[in-house]
Amino acid sequence: MKRFLALFFIAMLSISCKKEYQPRTIADIHIDTYAKDSSSIRAIKAISKDSMVYADSNGNISKTKDGGKTWETWKIVYNDSITPHFRSIAVVNDTVFALSVANPALLYKVYNNTTRLVYKEEDPKVFYDAMHFFPDGKSAIAVGDPTEDCPSIIVTSDGGNTWCKVACKELPRFEEGEAFFAASNTNIKVLEDTVWIVSGGKKARVLKSLDKGKTWEVYDTPIVQGNGPQGIYSIDFYDELNGIVIGGDYSNPEANKANKAITKDGGKTWTIVADNQEPGYKSCVQYIPGTEGKEVIAVGKTGISFSNDGGVHWKKISDESFYTIQFVDKYMAWLAGHEKVGKLILN
Repeated sequence: MKRFLALFFIAMLSISCKKEYQPRTIADIHIDTYAKDSSSIRAIKAISKDSMVYADSNGNISKTKDGGKTWETWKIVYNDSITPHFRSIAVVNDTVFALSVANPALLYKVYNNTTRLVYKEEDPKVFYDAMHFFPDGKSAIAVGDPTEDCPSIIVTSDGGNTWCKVACKELPRFEEGEAFFAASNTNIKVLEDTVWIVSGGKKARVLKSLDKGKTWEVYDTPIVQGNGPQGIYSIDFYDELNGIVIGGDYSNPEANKANKAITKDGGKTWTIVADNQEPGYKSCVQYIPGTEGKEVIAVGKTGISFSNDGGVHWKKISDESFYTIQFVDKYMAWLAGHEKVGKLILN
């Protein structure tokens, strides 16, 4: 018993002595930029400090293995006439998946220098916005604007070889004018079997599933909404309870009222933060890994903003415009935007 008590107190002492993470005050950033002429890039997958994959508006899927010095590119043209406009990407091991936005929706699998069309959907309203795999590497989900009165959701359970569209009767009903934004491939967030998806337009809501998209709950948010370009553009979660959303009004990017909110209960309720304060409209928000949910970065056409208190207060750290960002670790991230990709270094 005495030995047990001694071990117990040692364990408690170890826990109590663990230092709480002290968030950084970012004083300096460095961005290396690589030009990508005539290309809009909103879909990236950061693999390491040296390796990143992107899909762009001109049907290109490109990968670097040397930090951006050289790029290997696959050019995709459908039926010799249609160049896919990619805004969604996912990478599993050495396999890349890229999904185009408009009619026809085209989902390609790229592996061993070969490309294969694994899903096609034709509809005047079709428009896919984001795609992510679950940690098991077999299941994935992609989301698009309504073609009926529900969101368009396609899923796979065999590693992306086959995809099927979920029936509208199994999904939440959408309001007329409610949709998604294909701004950064980050209006989906996946943690284990849980997935969150965010909407905009007529409504700005959070859709949540605990079982990889089989059943859904829908939660309202106080984010600005009601107009076409208003709503939530991006979501991230630090853990199963603590998350953040950001967006605003694309047509009025300097507006910063009701455009960012946080949750502490897994997305059921949301609290507006930094209201009428920096930043304005942003297309992508990400927790910086290894910072215990305290450090957050948001990017958009209005520049780059940083928070070291979980999104409550923000500071603008760059005027450079990017659509999306994805971290490798707490010191380095890949970015992409209009005719460029970049590497962000935090000091």
